[in-house]
Amino acid sequence: MKFTEGYWLRSERANAAFAMDAYDIRPIPGGMRVVAPEKKIGTRADTMNISTLTLEFTSPAKNVISVRTRHYEAYNRKEARFEKNLNPQEADVQISEDEAVMKTGDILVRVNRKTWGYSFESGGKVITSCGFRNLGYMRYEKELSSMLPGPNYLSENCRPRMVSELSLKPGECVYGFGERFTSFVKNGQVVETWNEDGGTSSQIAYKSIPFYFTNKGYGILVDHTDNVSFEVASEKVEYVGFSVPGEVLRYDFIYGPSPKEILKSYTALTGRAALLPAWSFGLWLSTSFTTNYDEKTTTSFIDGMAKRDIPLSVFHYDCFWMKELHWSDFEWDDRVFPDVAAMLKRQKQKGLKISVWTNPYVAQGTDFFEEGVKNGYFLRRADGKGVKQIDWWQPGMALVDFTNPDACKWFSDKLETLLDMGVDAFKTDFGERIPVDVVYNNGADPQSMHNYYPYLYGKCVFELLERKRGKGEAVLFARSATAGSQKYPLHWGGDSSASYASMAETLRGGLSLSASGFAFWSHDIAGFEEQPSPDLYKRWTAFGIFSTHSRLHGSTSYRVPWIFDEESSDVLRHFIRIKNRLMPYIYRMAVKAAAEGLPVMRAMVIDYHNDPAAAYLDMQYMFGDSLLVAPVFSEEGRVDFYLPEGKWTEYFTGEVREGGRWYKEDYDYFSLPLHIRENSFIAFGSDYSRPDYDYLQGVTLALYQLEEGCTAVCEIPDTQGNIVFTARAEKNKSLIRIELSKSLGTGRILLKNIPKVQNVEGGRAETVEGEILITPSGETLLISL
Repeated sequence: MKFTEGYWLRSERANAAFAMDAYDIRPIPGGMRVVAPEKKIGTRADTMNISTLTLEFTSPAKNVISVRTRHYEAYNRKEARFEKNLNPQEADVQISEDEAVMKTGDILVRVNRKTWGYSFESGGKVITSCGFRNLGYMRYEKELSSMLPGPNYLSENCRPRMVSELSLKPGECVYGFGERFTSFVKNGQVVETWNEDGGTSSQIAYKSIPFYFTNKGYGILVDHTDNVSFEVASEKVEYVGFSVPGEVLRYDFIYGPSPKEILKSYTALTGRAALLPAWSFGLWLSTSFTTNYDEKTTTSFIDGMAKRDIPLSVFHYDCFWMKELHWSDFEWDDRVFPDVAAMLKRQKQKGLKISVWTNPYVAQGTDFFEEGVKNGYFLRRADGKGVKQIDWWQPGMALVDFTNPDACKWFSDKLETLLDMGVDAFKTDFGERIPVDVVYNNGADPQSMHNYYPYLYGKCVFELLERKRGKGEAVLFARSATAGSQKYPLHWGGDSSASYASMAETLRGGLSLSASGFAFWSHDIAGFEEQPSPDLYKRWTAFGIFSTHSRLHGSTSYRVPWIFDEESSDVLRHFIRIKNRLMPYIYRMAVKAAAEGLPVMRAMVIDYHNDPAAAYLDMQYMFGDSLLVAPVFSEEGRVDFYLPEGKWTEYFTGEVREGGRWYKEDYDYFSLPLHIRENSFIAFGSDYSRPDYDYLQGVTLALYQLEEGCTAVCEIPDTQGNIVFTARAEKNKSLIRIELSKSLGTGRILLKNIPKVQNVEGGRAETVEGEILITPSGETLLISL
C-alpha cells in the first residue's frame, strides 16, 4: 500500500506519524525497548500533542531478531497468530548517548540516537536498515474526532495502518511471498498477501506467505496472518515496504547469510515439512473434474496404464465421487458407485493407493449440513442472524469453523469413515474463499482468520491421517496455505491452463513457494483448463515427473496419455521409470528436507547465491542437491539453459560440460536438459515399476566428476526415512578411496567419465559401454586411476 506521491510528497490521505527520535531507550528482559516520538524532542513542550511509537527488540531464536512496534500499547484485535517454535536467545544490550546496540549470536541491531534509524549488522557490515520516514503510523483518510457524534473512521477501509521499510542494496533481489505466478524476482512488484482463488495467471495467489528473503543474506517474516501489503522496491525503489492494519506491527529479521541457512532458520521457526510416504512420489492419476466416470471408466484407466506398462501409484477421485449439489457431505454417489468398499478393495489389490477430493464447505440440503447447523459447527454471521452461507461454490454452503475443537472432531470423524473404507489420502481443495463478515468460535478477528483458515483446515485433516495411518504415511494434496502450512504437505499449484505460458508461470509459482519454506510441491501435468496438444502434454510430462510429486489431472477432459497419442504413453512411461529408479536419491532429499527445511525442488539462487546469473533464473531449477533440470517451454524443443561454475554431466548422453556459461540445445520428447553436478554420488535403484521398494537391493552408486581433494557422500534411506547405508568417496591425486558403511550386497559402483583404472583393491572392475563398473567385495575400495 502506497503512502507517498513520488519521492518528495507524502499522500494527503495518509496523515503519517513517523518515528523521528530515539528518545527513551532501556533494557527489557531479552532485549531493549525504544520510545520513538514523531518529532525530535528538544523541550518539554515538544512532548505534548504528539504520537509515539514503541519498539521492542528481542531474539526468539538463534540469529533472529524480532521487532514489535506499537502505537497504542493496550490495543488487542484478537488476531489469529502463527504457531512458532520459540527458542529465546541471550542478548547483550549496550546503551550510550549516541546509540543503543543489542547483540545476539552473529548479528546485532544498532539504534542511532543522533539521527533516527536502526540497522541490522553482522561482521561489522550493515545488512539492511530502517531510517528517515521508514517507520510510521498512518491515520489513513484521517481519523474523525471521537469526541463528536458520528463514526470514528470514514469507513472500515480507512483503518489506521502501521508501516515499515527496510533498505535494499544495489543488485539486491527479493524472493518469496508464497506461490506467486508473477516474475520470480519480486523487485518492482506490489504484493498483497491475501489468499484468493485466482488461477495461475495473475498476481492473485492461493498461498500467500508474508515472508521474503534476498540474495544479500537475510529474510523477513512479517508476523501477521492478516493481509500484509508489500511494496517491493515499488513505492520507494531503495526499500521493501510492508504495512498492516491496526496499531501494531511485528516482524522477524532472520540472518543467513546464505539462502539455505535463511530457509533452515525460517522453517525452524515456523515448522518443517512432515516426511511424506515414499509411495506418494510415484504417479498420481485423476478422474479429472467434470468428466463422466464410474467404476468401469476408472478401471479402464487403471488397466490401460498397466497394459502400457506405465507405473501408477495413486488413483484420485475428484469432486463427482459425491452427488452434485452435495459437496461436501462425504457420501459416495451410489448411483455410479453402488459398492464402494469392494471397488476400492479391487483397486488396492492392484497395488494402488486411493485419494479423494474434499473441501471445508458443506452445501445446504444435506444431512451433514443439518448436523453442522444443529451443533454450531459452522462460521456464524456477523449480524447475529444464524450461520454464514454463500453460493460461491455450492448452493447455500456453510463453512466449517476449525477454531471449534468439536467441529474439527466432527469433520475428521466423517473423513475417518472414508479411511476405514480404504482411502489413503485427501485432496484438501479450496480454503481461500473465506468471508470476513463472520464470527468464529474462539472470537478471533475474522480478517486475520482469512489466510489462517487453510492452516487450521490442513492441520485438522493431516493430524487425522497421522493418527490413522501413522507418522510418515500422511499426505494431503492441498491448494491454499499460509506461513506454517508447510508442516502439512503437500501442496499443488492450482488451476493452470494448457499452454506453454501457463507451464512457465506454474514453475515460477513453485519456485516462489519453495523460496517460502515449502519442501514439496506439485502441479497439474499439461494444465488443468483446456485441452492440451500432444506436444504440450509430452513436454509438461517431463517437467511434472521432475517435480517432487507428479499428478495427471484436468478439468473437462481426461489426462490418460493414450487419448493424445501413443507416443505420449511412451514418454510418460520413460520418465516415470527414470523417477522410480532415482527414488533412493529423491527420497534422501525428502528426508533431508523434513529434517533441515530445505526444499527438494528449488530455485538456482538458493544453491548458487554468489553467481550473478543465478539470481534471475526462473526457467530451470535444482532438484535436490545434485540434479539441474530445465524444462522445455516451446514446440521447437529448443532450450536456453545456464550451468553454474564446475563440471556437469548430461544425464542422457554422459557428456561432460563446463559450467559458468549458457547453452542452447534441441531436445526430443524423451529428454530435457538434466545435468548432474560434479562431486555427486547418486544412488540409482533397481526397480522402475514403483517408487517404494528396497532401495539398497541391487543399487548402483554413480560417482560423478570427483574433484581433487573433494569428498562425495551417498546416503540411502529406507522407505521409513531411516538412513540404512552410507558410502563416502575421497580423491587424492590418482587414488579414489571409497568407504561403505556395510556390504553393498548385489549393488555396484559406477565411475562416470573415467575411461579406465589401473587397479582396484577390494573389488572387481569391468568396462561397460565405456564406463567403469565395480563390484565391491568388501567395505573399502581403493581405486588407482
